[in-house]
Amino acid sequence: MKNKYIDLIEQTFDFPQDEFAVKDAELYYNDVPLMDVIKQYGTPLKITYLPKISSQISRAKRMFNVAMAKVDYNGDYNYCYCTKSSHFSFVLEEALKNDIHLETSSAYDIHIIRALHEGGVIDKDRYIICNGFKRPQYVENIISLINDGFSNTIPVLDNKEEIDLFDGELTRSCNVGIRIASEEEPKFDFYTSRLGIRYNDIVDFYKQKIKPNKKFKLKLLHFFINTGIKDTAYYWNELSKCINVYCELKKVCPELDSLNIGGGFPIKNSLNFEYDYEYMAEEIVAQIKLWCNQNDVEEPNLFTEFGSFTVGESGAVLYSIVNQKQQNDREFWYMIDSSFITTLPDTWGIKQRYIMLAINNWDKEYQRVFLGGLTCDSEDYYSGESHTNAIFLPKLTAGETQYIGFFHTGAYQESLGGFGGIQHCLIPAPKHIIIDREKGDSEYYTRLFAKEQSYRSMMRILGY
Repeated sequence: MKNKYIDLIEQTFDFPQDEFAVKDAELYYNDVPLMDVIKQYGTPLKITYLPKISSQISRAKRMFNVAMAKVDYNGDYNYCYCTKSSHFSFVLEEALKNDIHLETSSAYDIHIIRALHEGGVIDKDRYIICNGFKRPQYVENIISLINDGFSNTIPVLDNKEEIDLFDGELTRSCNVGIRIASEEEPKFDFYTSRLGIRYNDIVDFYKQKIKPNKKFKLKLLHFFINTGIKDTAYYWNELSKCINVYCELKKVCPELDSLNIGGGFPIKNSLNFEYDYEYMAEEIVAQIKLWCNQNDVEEPNLFTEFGSFTVGESGAVLYSIVNQKQQNDREFWYMIDSSFITTLPDTWGIKQRYIMLAINNWDKEYQRVFLGGLTCDSEDYYSGESHTNAIFLPKLTAGETQYIGFFHTGAYQESLGGFGGIQHCLIPAPKHIIIDREKGDSEYYTRLFAKEQSYRSMMRILGY
């Protein structure tokens, strides 16, 4: 009878997969034996597997360059990493090994740019695409970059008034961008994005505010879809409207030569995840070229700002099951040694689903369970996966600890969870380790990035 956990996984999915395999009833992640890592560091434990960041960047660059070659596309491709996905130094340093550019969203991002430059990680020629609504400190910091010779810093105007904020203090001319206020997906409570400038206002805005001012050149048009790049009528319709605006604007603004197709590729959130990345890259490039040719306009240089795609699949969180509880005749709970609210806030905030797998005991029988966190909040639980509204894990054995892992958690969870601060029910932030390999080396190594948060640090924050 095939009633073991490994039987369930192998019958449900095409398994093993590139980054997941099982040896001696224990899970390996990117060929790293997770039980060995747990024995060294314990749980709860956050992991960042650095090589995945570089491989994702290389993958996207290859796809877009191949797509451009297929249709004889005349523009260049520029890969940007949006820092808001994860601001950690080890993420930025790994990503920047791959000759990429950066996208910022707030004032303090600029201090990261400064630190990277002072550390010799980037030079002043790197593209710095400055998105987001710009409060005075953000404007001031962007201006300081431009005045200090960061020649490819491009503030993307979110509203018509922002151009005036930059005008006074700039000592050098600079390139600017305009963000289009795209239409939102029909499921939203509103029709048009709160960010950006309306389609119908963009050409007049350029003629009245940018063209007469010798300090500014319009370099880039920015287009962002909140739901990411998907093969839907909604996405292709919004992209076509964006290209039409680009073509209209290009005819009155010859220096405009770049298009930022914001909104990133999705990441794998299930073992049965399917997404044709190559097709989407090729179709995007082909459609842009087609629409430009129809309007007798030279195709633009392309910028993408991939955040989750860059860093998401590098992350994992490991827990141990500390207790089992049967609350009624149908609901069987496994309690983890941390909290979903504080370590994986998207699981309760937006019902995000990640790849969840047992780390050990793959040779044991399985059962349906619910996963509960340690806070007193009723929302601190995990009850289903992306492919099914259920969770199955090995049955617990007396005297043996069950470990589980959530994978592809590397984007947004730290910033949303308040890393290093006070979290719900004073649940401490877990240890965070970095896993890396030397180029071409089969051996991995680990290093501790952050210890588990102590009660002393929390007491200091609280003023005790």
